Amino acid sequence: MNNNQESNQIYICPICGNTDIHSIGYLNGKPYCRRCISFKGEEVKHKPSYPKKAPIHLSYELSLEQKELSDKLVENYKKGIDSLVYAVTGSGKTEITLQVLQYAINCGERVAFAVPRRDVVIELHSRLSNIFKENKVISVYGGHHQDVDGDLVVLTTHQFFRYQNYFSLIILDEIDAFPFKGDEVLRKMFFNSLIGNYIMMSATPTKEAIELFKGKNKEILRLDIRFHHHAIPVPRFYINRSFFRYFILIKEVGKILKHKKQLFIFVPTIEEADIVFILLSIFYRKGHSLHSQKNERNKIISDFRRGIYRFLVTTSVLERGVTVKDLQVIVFNAHHVIYDKGTLIQISGRAGRKADAPRGEVIFIAKRKTNEMVEARSSIINSNKALQDLLSRDQWWLIL
Repeated sequence: MNNNQESNQIYICPICGNTDIHSIGYLNGKPYCRRCISFKGEEVKHKPSYPKKAPIHLSYELSLEQKELSDKLVENYKKGIDSLVYAVTGSGKTEITLQVLQYAINCGERVAFAVPRRDVVIELHSRLSNIFKENKVISVYGGHHQDVDGDLVVLTTHQFFRYQNYFSLIILDEIDAFPFKGDEVLRKMFFNSLIGNYIMMSATPTKEAIELFKGKNKEILRLDIRFHHHAIPVPRFYINRSFFRYFILIKEVGKILKHKKQLFIFVPTIEEADIVFILLSIFYRKGHSLHSQKNERNKIISDFRRGIYRFLVTTSVLERGVTVKDLQVIVFNAHHVIYDKGTLIQISGRAGRKADAPRGEVIFIAKRKTNEMVEARSSIINSNKALQDLLSRDQWWLIL
């Protein structure tokens, strides 16, 4: 054993908190951590922060349920209580956090809004910049970290290593998403950057996340109704073991495009995305494919929103964080192992998200019916019961 490793002094990695001697290396007699060796770069220097006005520019009103939850988040933050927002997809989680973000900025505190994926950071930064127009809202992600200090920092979870003991408030959305889910290094970097309280959010939180919020000064806040008070689209199943699944796909795509609706077609792999796109292009024009190896992903999404493309064949990169009006959804080969219950719920939630287009089609095409598919559909049906309960209490005017 190396003399350095025989030292009685335990090395604690300042970035991820690792103390496992098997993950500690030595270079020129100095220890380093193998777990987070890839997290290198400029760390933010602590500077004095001051109270600032942070007016919210929003062109619509929050629903009654959103406003109640928004007030509760501010109350919990003032009391030092960490919150888990367990809200159905399409409920408007981002809008729920605006008031507590405003309060923290007004108090001169350092504030972050974090998500696991780069594409969602870009989307979220654009939204929050338009909402907090009079404040400095910055985005920090891989390859984009020239400016790392602002009134509100929107970042990927990988970038927490830059902010040691820095944030008084962190909002962490999509806690069940890759790559944050199950990554102990990212989790420790998150807590290492925190000096105050946090709010975690998800439509499909894991059992571990729910257990985390059962302790002291923790609270789980539920929201089972979409902001526009319409039901979440319930998936329809098409099960076929043969290659006839491709004919079913072609037929269903045609039906949707005939009604002049835009469409996301989710497939499990990059290879499948290319194959399905080539196949559909034989029959239908104005389509595109999108996956992690595709350049100019933001431009493709922007062009899709402008109606240049009628359909996108995509992998899970568009599973979260993207809202398109009147979008329809097909999951092809939904039996694939990559599609767990949470993923299928998130994908289904891409449809019917807008108040002026609250309904949508969700179709699962698969070789076989899996437990994940069945549980995802059951979960959506159960969430929709909350809306039925609202109606049964004679509060029908809320959906007018």
